[in-house]
Amino acid sequence: GATTIWERWDGIKPDSSFETPGMNSFNHYSYGAIGDWMYRVVAGIDTYEEGAGYKKIKIMPHIGGGLTQVNAEFETYYGRIRSGWKLENNKLVMDVEIPANTSATIYIPALKGDAISENESPLSASKDIQIRGFENGYFAIQVGSGKYHFITNR
Repeated sequence: GATTIWERWDGIKPDSSFETPGMNSFNHYSYGAIGDWMYRVVAGIDTYEEGAGYKKIKIMPHIGGGLTQVNAEFETYYGRIRSGWKLENNKLVMDVEIPANTSATIYIPALKGDAISENESPLSASKDIQIRGFENGYFAIQVGSGKYHFITNR
């Protein structure tokens, strides 16, 4: 009467031997779902349908939930995507790396765009950053490949 693959959660006995091998795959979907959620939601690494394969990247981290620091990286055909953030001294520090031959929309949770700096300069001072404006509590910018270091007040 099973409607999914049967799986034991206690497949390894205390003496390191295994329960009946017919139900021990160690391929729990829930582990993958949690990992996917951490990359896509907590670290904010995602993609757009029109840029399949991470050609067009979306970085939109969700800050909070008791977490004060997150770092994630993801290897794509274009190279490594990195997204990290930390809360320190009432500031949000975000570090993002976008691989070559791709573009990204980065969403920075901030109250004002002029309160965000990139590599210690105002966003408006960078010719490589296109400011898109506010969307759903985030300040959205468009960037090409490179490493970015953002700081904003919380």
